[in-house]
Amino acid sequence: MFIDPQNDVLSETGTSWAEVGASVTENGTIENMERIFRAAKQEGYEVFISPHYFYPTDNGWLFNGPLEAEELQTRTFARSGPLDLTGFADSGADWLDRFKPYIDDGVTIVASPHKVFGPQTNDLVLQMRKRGIGKVILGGMLANMCVESHLREFLEQGFQVAVVKDATAGPRHPDWGDGYQAAIINYRFLAHWVPSTEEVTGRMGR
Repeated sequence: MFIDPQNDVLSETGTSWAEVGASVTENGTIENMERIFRAAKQEGYEVFISPHYFYPTDNGWLFNGPLEAEELQTRTFARSGPLDLTGFADSGADWLDRFKPYIDDGVTIVASPHKVFGPQTNDLVLQMRKRGIGKVILGGMLANMCVESHLREFLEQGFQVAVVKDATAGPRHPDWGDGYQAAIINYRFLAHWVPSTEEVTGRMGR
């Protein structure tokens, strides 16, 4: 399962690259996500995406945290509407190009968008329950926000969760600190397993 495999957090042209680019590059996040995509498809694993979208109506929210406010201001993950794909292709909300063959294959389950950071507001858990899934391999963006929020909710829901430590990355902010390092500390206390991509793909049979 990948969280937010989208241009705004993984492309050099994305709105968040200045904050996350160093962590993405150092971890080899994009390359490692692709390795997991490829292995999962080859070995017949179910693949899920939990995307992050903001629609024009979300600008009517009356209160936001600092990151939400910044995302709305910079139009991160912005779409023209839930039923409108105008301007979506190659936008910040679109998938990273190299992931499109894996996501747009007609088999990958793309959940409805999560609002704020966790899956409490989308249909991801329902989609998993309907398929009898109880174990999750988790990666994507951002390590200390959406990925950790998904991890915490999955644990509360009774799933067993592994977070792939080099298939995620986090922001570095002069005031908020190093999000990736903060997330890794929490993963070690929360997740059932915090493997590398090499360890995960090895278990998958590749």
